[in-house]
Amino acid sequence: MTVTLSAEDVFAATADAETSSLLSTYKRAPMQLVGGEGVELIDSNGKRYLDFASGIAVNSLGYGDPGIAKAINDALGAGLIHTSNLYRTVQGEELAAKLVERSFASKVFFCNSGAEANEGAFKFARRWARKVGTDTKVEIIALRGAFHGRLFASLAATDRPSYRAPFRPLAGGVSICERDLRDLDTALDGETVAALIVEPIQGEGGVRVLDADFLRRLRAMTAEREIALIFDEIQCGLGRTGHFFAYESIGVVPDMLTLAKPIAGGLPMGAILVSEEIGATIQAGDHGTTFGGGPLVAAVASYVVDRLSDPALLKSVRDNGAWLGQQLDALARRSGKVRAIRGTGYIWGLDVVESANDIVKRGWESGLLALTAGEHTLRILPPLVMNRDDLMRGVQILESIVG
Repeated sequence: MTVTLSAEDVFAATADAETSSLLSTYKRAPMQLVGGEGVELIDSNGKRYLDFASGIAVNSLGYGDPGIAKAINDALGAGLIHTSNLYRTVQGEELAAKLVERSFASKVFFCNSGAEANEGAFKFARRWARKVGTDTKVEIIALRGAFHGRLFASLAATDRPSYRAPFRPLAGGVSICERDLRDLDTALDGETVAALIVEPIQGEGGVRVLDADFLRRLRAMTAEREIALIFDEIQCGLGRTGHFFAYESIGVVPDMLTLAKPIAGGLPMGAILVSEEIGATIQAGDHGTTFGGGPLVAAVASYVVDRLSDPALLKSVRDNGAWLGQQLDALARRSGKVRAIRGTGYIWGLDVVESANDIVKRGWESGLLALTAGEHTLRILPPLVMNRDDLMRGVQILESIVG
């Protein structure tokens, strides 16, 4: 693929980042990306980067996927980009039906992001809890190492002191508990706790794969005490583990499930999947969104859901992911500068002895995009369509920049 830039494109691409009108909430990489092809991104100088980041687990189908382009063009051709949720649309209802068919859920709520999905799930949990308990049953509990978003309630459930401190006081009634069954046994008081939210794999928290038996014990504990169990699969769901939903490989069925990141192929969308019992307590007017599940994004998401639930793709993620884990383990043993690796499927973390951010920056020079998950954890999230040759190429670059 050849990327041709106009004079205006070149000017924009070479403009000093300090002159940008964008609010400086991100420390952006210096290169400006202008194109993508397959599993590579291309900057304004024509340099290619192998993508081990997937736009933070969003671009699961890589770049230039013809099905996504067709879904967008077909939706535009229908002349229906937005209607608001005052009206029904075929696209939104068909997408919801697909997610219900593939899951435990009886109903789905669409929004625009993962943080919105978690905030909505907290509201739904409290609505349901007041039906099964009293007005004191309102507490939301998250786990040490959790990341659930940056809005007020989701930030209160996020274990990042540096993220939280400038914005206190955060939403009340939300607390963080150690990943310890004895501590949780005490904290999960059925009289006061409405919900427990858990990432089956804590992505931002160091790619920590929570033990299946631990999660099964939590399921039993919450069910017995009438506490809603919410699984946040925003980063680890929709095929990244080699299963459409991460919970499928654990043998645990939650009461609610939150999704976002890859669901609409890069367009903004989040979703809350709810059980029949919780769904029955939600009434018109309890929650809302102007844009959530609009016809354009829903049409694209319907295609993406079909692709990411394809058994052949999921099997390739499981098989290639196991192989990738072996290659990373071998890298760690050869290097001596990787203390541990963790992960499954196409989500892996490498604990490194130096700053993970410094390694990421060296990756830019070597043509690799990777992520951090803490000061000393390198995180890799390849597109789910990446084959073994490209995975191996990425591992070889990783070895050269880890040292």
